[in-house]
Amino acid sequence: MRIRDMSWRDVEAYLARDDRAVLPLGSTEQHAGLSLATDWILAERVAEQAAEPLGVAVFPALPYGVTPYFTAFPGTITLTAETYLRVIAEVVAGLAQQGFRRILLVNGHGGNSFAAEAAAEAGRRAGAQVKLHNWWNAPRTWAQVMATDPVAGHASWMENFPWTRLPGATPPEAQKPPLDMAATRALEPRQVRERIGDGNLGGKYQRGDAEMEAIWQAGVAETRRAIAEDWG
Repeated sequence: MRIRDMSWRDVEAYLARDDRAVLPLGSTEQHAGLSLATDWILAERVAEQAAEPLGVAVFPALPYGVTPYFTAFPGTITLTAETYLRVIAEVVAGLAQQGFRRILLVNGHGGNSFAAEAAAEAGRRAGAQVKLHNWWNAPRTWAQVMATDPVAGHASWMENFPWTRLPGATPPEAQKPPLDMAATRALEPRQVRERIGDGNLGGKYQRGDAEMEAIWQAGVAETRRAIAEDWG
């Protein structure tokens, strides 16, 4: 159930029978030849497909995250860590005020993961339970990625789904050697761009659609379990 397809009366009726909400978290940042919106496209899509059979409300994705290391790539927008934590806390508080008591943050960007503890604390203060679910590296989904190809990095094949590709963009055939992202993050943005080139941090640029569909279905199933289970 997408909030954008509901009126306030629909939400009021929903809250009379369920107190769960799903909020996708993303980022607008470089993804080599893929969409700049890759992270929030994937987070929103996996959240919607996971929640649909459960009848759980899904809010629009938050499209900005924390990604200061990629700002030398045009189109990348970052929030400071402090701003991001405040945004998450205020959105969580707003959801709790409305009556949502179980809130799942479906995260699609690694740079946002640090907010998990703060989001949970904001929920506790507001009388709600908050969980952060990194959909792409949850155990079963990540196992499917590793079984497909253990060389998988940011902006590589593992984020190359039909819905993140750009029309007319042809990916290189070569496999890019893995880069040390921890060391890369310590550099200035211009140095990061010089070091990583097109933005792929390691791996092939694209794999077959059947392989990607298997990973996607693993991600949807694991996200659905996070929505349905372990609320205490």
